[in-house]
Amino acid sequence: MKISVLGSGRWGSCIAWYLDRIGNEVVSCGLKDAPDFLELYYKHRNSYLTFPDSIEVTPDLEYAVTRAEVIVISISSQHLRSYMKDITKYNLDGKTIVLCMKGVEADTGKRLSEVVSAFVDQEKTPIAVWVGPGHPQDYVKGIPNCMVIDSSNAEVKEKLVSEFSSDLIRFYIGTDLIGSEIGAAAKNVVGIAAGFLDGLHMTSLKGALMSRGTREIGRLIKALGGNEISAYGLCHLGDYEATLFSPWSHNRKYGEDLAKGIKFDKLAEGVMTSKALKKLADENGVDVPIVTGVYNVLFNGAEIRDELGKLFMRDVKKEF
Repeated sequence: MKISVLGSGRWGSCIAWYLDRIGNEVVSCGLKDAPDFLELYYKHRNSYLTFPDSIEVTPDLEYAVTRAEVIVISISSQHLRSYMKDITKYNLDGKTIVLCMKGVEADTGKRLSEVVSAFVDQEKTPIAVWVGPGHPQDYVKGIPNCMVIDSSNAEVKEKLVSEFSSDLIRFYIGTDLIGSEIGAAAKNVVGIAAGFLDGLHMTSLKGALMSRGTREIGRLIKALGGNEISAYGLCHLGDYEATLFSPWSHNRKYGEDLAKGIKFDKLAEGVMTSKALKKLADENGVDVPIVTGVYNVLFNGAEIRDELGKLFMRDVKKEF
């Protein structure tokens, strides 16, 4: 299968490496002035992995899009709308778009598949999402994991799961596109909260964070028309190990550094996602205290300890 992976960062380069590993014809496409792309272009490697010679690296977006049967997009979620304006300059009929990114558009509260659907006819250009746990640092060592592919098109997601599954990634067929996308995005916000706890030397509270965080995201998924059980699957709870505990998690590290007063200079998708989830929760009347606490710290200048205190001072209630 001819696949083009658009985006050459940590996850985008890993996806290209993986899809080549299982026998596809892969092109990795990135911005020609981006440091992560230049490293791949000139050295065929980055700090996470080395590309085999079979992967073609190019800055030519037109070439990457037009040659592909499947277009995998792995960029910052907040840039997806502007990026789609560039991609749709070319004919996308008959191609499948797979979104390997976790976020919700902050300004609109739209899921990423909804953003893309504004630019394409899904009858001609189906959209799927690829979510779940895993880090490039583990995959390149041969450490396996499980992930999910979801889509409103049953035939497309079943085909992708069949084509992409291997001994390294066991894919499951998603059954709730809303839950898969919201859950995947929300785990980054909970990851920032986990970082707060690490920074305050309160790591033992992560068990409670995992339990209550999953519960509130389940409520939000249900209010948006999805299945709240999805929050307990691979898209959200299943991704907690890689997000709430891993030293490689950008979101967890962002929260930890913020609690310690240290500047974190890498992308943490959970920052803008907290804004988007707060918007969705307010519009749908859903109580999301953990998301709200993270949002208040990041956008309202609240103190982390004060927000944590508010969680403990909430009215007594039944667990379920």
